[in-house]
Amino acid sequence: MTWKTIATQLDQPSELGESPFWHPDERRLYWIDIPGQLIHRLEAATGITQSWPMPSEPGSMAPARDAQGQASGLVIALRDGVYRAREWGGPLQLLAKAAHDTATTRFNDGKADPCGRFWAGTMYEPRDVASAQLFSIDCRHAQAPGLMLKADHATIANGLAWSPDTATLYWADTVSHTIRAWDWDSQTSAMSRERIFKQWPGKPAGWVAGQLGYGGRPDGAAVDVQGNYYVAMFEGGRVLKLSPAGDVLQDIGVPALCPTMPCFGGDDLKTLYLTTARYKRSAAELQTWPDSGGVFAMQVDVPGLPVNFFQD
Repeated sequence: MTWKTIATQLDQPSELGESPFWHPDERRLYWIDIPGQLIHRLEAATGITQSWPMPSEPGSMAPARDAQGQASGLVIALRDGVYRAREWGGPLQLLAKAAHDTATTRFNDGKADPCGRFWAGTMYEPRDVASAQLFSIDCRHAQAPGLMLKADHATIANGLAWSPDTATLYWADTVSHTIRAWDWDSQTSAMSRERIFKQWPGKPAGWVAGQLGYGGRPDGAAVDVQGNYYVAMFEGGRVLKLSPAGDVLQDIGVPALCPTMPCFGGDDLKTLYLTTARYKRSAAELQTWPDSGGVFAMQVDVPGLPVNFFQD
């Protein structure tokens, strides 16, 4: 299996690519550039890429459907709240204001769950206190929008995903090198039996990019139909395929030191897409990994789960 660079018409790679998803109705790959304050989408058939500027950093997003089940734009977590856009390039409607101090905290990794709620975690930018949290918002059944706190005690929220049977929810804290798991009730959204799914040693003191002795820390993730959890290991230059028991099934090298998030796409969901980062990376690192910030793809044998749609 070999990665290939996804051809786009962008003038430059993303500074910090994140939150990719494959839109099955449009046959487009979507992703964001957080510090670039942009949402991108690539049409698979033509290679045409479009970019949409945001008023602040987009931490995550998900495709949306309306009450009639029709595709209807996006739900987007910006620095200061969760917004709804009914169409590409359209106006942004505030669904819920952030509860955090936007001077130090912004929304980060997020997704829609299998029932149509949107979830987004936060990132505490000073990174010296585990004050990041995980929220969900439910706009189904004409409910009044509001953020519900679901988990906390993290510094950088990442790795959000659900198992194929929806019985398990995963959530990672990148700084602590830990992925947690909970039993999840899809109907009530209750989380229980918190446990550590996987944990890695911290970064060695004095380690610099390119040295051996460090495998990276967990960033974004995706799950396949067998329940295997694919996690991007930031600064590790790899994606790990973990079994539902947390065993490493595959260690997939990446042509960038800082992969950020995988997703499954293509009509058969056997294309593994991957966003990467170059933001604040050293000149020496970028010389070694010149394609950092690009989007990559490779074929896999087992299809992934389709993207979940936000519903309102």
